Amino acid sequence: MKTSSDSAVSARLTNAVANGERGDDVGVILDALRSIVRELRLASREAEQRVGVHGAQLHALRRLSDSPATSLTELAERTHTDISSVSVVVGRLVEQGLVARKSADDDRRRLSLGLTARGRAVLRRAPETGTSRLLRAAAHLGDREVHALATGLSRLVDGMDGKDD
Repeated sequence: MKTSSDSAVSARLTNAVANGERGDDVGVILDALRSIVRELRLASREAEQRVGVHGAQLHALRRLSDSPATSLTELAERTHTDISSVSVVVGRLVEQGLVARKSADDDRRRLSLGLTARGRAVLRRAPETGTSRLLRAAAHLGDREVHALATGLSRLVDGMDGKDD
């Protein structure tokens, strides 16, 4: 879903890097974050309209299609999501009959999560998630770029005071 706005962000980034101007860099950061949020929102809306589940639910279904999960913790790790969020997502998927929870065969105390036939049918009709596109794009970055991006974004989030401007 690349738009002309995304191309403008890319051009702005190229110019900011070439000029080495901090103000331009901050603008690029804001534009890039807006583009990412917009992409995730549009992809989620498309999934909801097409198959009745939002982006986070679809991402969890895709990870479960790779293989069943032996716990919520495992699925949280595979989706790069915190456990409380994945718990809510799985709860909704179970309610919709897309995911089945059952006791693990080898240990009745453990939970096993897997797709139902209905969940597999939804996936066959589902569009690619925004998260998948984001992860694919990140895979094209070098290790140093990924580390710098992770560090910078973490520091940016840590520095936010939560006040509206």
